[in-house]
Amino acid sequence: MFSRRHPYLFFLLCATAMCAGAVIFVSILVAVSIKSTGLTELMDAGGERVGIIEINGVISESDGILENLKRFREDKSIRAIVLRINSPGGGVAPSQEIYREVAKTVQTKKVVASMGSVAASGGYYVAAGADKILASPGTVTGSIGVMMGYMNFQELLNKIGLTPVVIKSGKYKDIGSPIRNMSGDEKKILQEFADQVHQQFVSAIITGRKLERHVVESIADGRIMTGETAKTLGLVDQLGNLEDAVAVAGQLAGIKGKITKVYPKEKRFSIFKYMAGTSPREMLNRAVNSNLFAGYLYSPVSE
Repeated sequence: MFSRRHPYLFFLLCATAMCAGAVIFVSILVAVSIKSTGLTELMDAGGERVGIIEINGVISESDGILENLKRFREDKSIRAIVLRINSPGGGVAPSQEIYREVAKTVQTKKVVASMGSVAASGGYYVAAGADKILASPGTVTGSIGVMMGYMNFQELLNKIGLTPVVIKSGKYKDIGSPIRNMSGDEKKILQEFADQVHQQFVSAIITGRKLERHVVESIADGRIMTGETAKTLGLVDQLGNLEDAVAVAGQLAGIKGKITKVYPKEKRFSIFKYMAGTSPREMLNRAVNSNLFAGYLYSPVSE
């Protein structure tokens, strides 16, 4: 009714609303882009530089961390590196790749691991390669073990009348299939796999922390512990926060005076990539195509 009586006013209001919406949208994009780009260093002039690399959330890929470690390792102006870890762990391979790069880095430059709220399982795995490890008294750490699992949709498919058809070339080709029950032989194979990957974790801690095998194996049963307990067991060197870790890194590198913390410049945020990666279709695809997962991951939610 309003548009019929005042067509020009209606058009003007619509145009204004669209322009306002566009301005707000662009402003959000700019704000997020600026935030995600980050600063390369804190604005403290003069002082020796210590690189800070953050490992946050589940470790699902390692490319960015490896790139930052390599960049700081080869940068002569960076005297030492601090890994700030806030992670419950993640995939086996990414955790091992980061650990290997940390072990490679300590050959030429001092690396200190600083544990935040959580640095468990794979989060501890990557820390084990550092020269020193610091944690807060209440940091959740440990969880030295392997977890494997997948989601089984067999009963759901039966209820809705769907019958999966699988053609395979070998008896175990679809091991861990979400559309059927697992056989005893398959459970044995997966248990052997988990045990082998678990021993790789134990060996990494023995090498990185220079501990006896029987000591590590006695606590490598998946239990979590506080940073305070981890220190008494030799898994952590001392208690302290990020600033303490930076100071320790400076001491190891022979820095006498002021320290400037340097962060790697993050890649620019892409709203389109973010939206594509979190679309309902993508989420459904990830759920339906639930593959067998093996990880160094602390997860209190399990059967």
